[in-house]
Amino acid sequence: MKIAIAGAAGRMGRVLTRIVHETEGLEVAGGIEPKGSSAVGADMGELAGLGPLGVKITDEPLALFTRIEGLIDFTVPKATLALAELSAQARIVHVIGTTGIDKEGDEKIKAAARHARIVKSGNMSLGVNLLAALVRKVAATLGPDFDIEVLEMHHKHKIDAPSGTALLLGQAAAEGRKLDLTKSSVRARDGHTGARPEGHIGFATLRGGSVVGEHTVMFAGPDERIELTHRAASRDLFARGAVRATLWAQDKKPGLYSMADVLGLE
Repeated sequence: MKIAIAGAAGRMGRVLTRIVHETEGLEVAGGIEPKGSSAVGADMGELAGLGPLGVKITDEPLALFTRIEGLIDFTVPKATLALAELSAQARIVHVIGTTGIDKEGDEKIKAAARHARIVKSGNMSLGVNLLAALVRKVAATLGPDFDIEVLEMHHKHKIDAPSGTALLLGQAAAEGRKLDLTKSSVRARDGHTGARPEGHIGFATLRGGSVVGEHTVMFAGPDERIELTHRAASRDLFARGAVRATLWAQDKKPGLYSMADVLGLE
């Protein structure tokens, strides 16, 4: 299966190049970077520390889409939405790990999924998606006297907050409580905020250093607190999840899927 990697010169793109190259049944077929990038024309293998692969990074994705079967995309919302349109035209697999996509962008991805096989998740890790299933169950089991808080920390270069994973976990908690997260989430507290309203799901964001990703969902009740935590040690686990999603979607019908679908958690 011939795979292209969007954002191929970035930290995640280099990890993806290596993991795809090491995976039986997949072939690194191209990389995409925006116009003006100094990485355009570079050999993807050399950037990933593999040695020359003879596969160059391009800033002209249209030609690349005529000869690939899948795209793995951990970039930024604007780029992902443009690439989703091309994926729909080419009717390929498009695995999206990009976070920070707004409601309008989600609608565009749904439209592209009428023709492409799109797997989209705020986190591609097996552990995080199992954690989300646990969060949904615990939220449904515990009563409203247990307050829910989502705490996340990432490296100082991350550009969106809360993280896509934190939102995925918050959504799981909201589903367990049968709440609309858009109406029940608290993203910031400052000054005289008053008492915590019942039923709200709080988010706290930390940024610093080189932390790959740490997430904790707290259920704070009378006289006790339950904490469910996931810590990522390297970006490899996200790449492996994305590769698993790519292989899973290869023979599926066009549609929008999640990692819960890939892992059989639905």
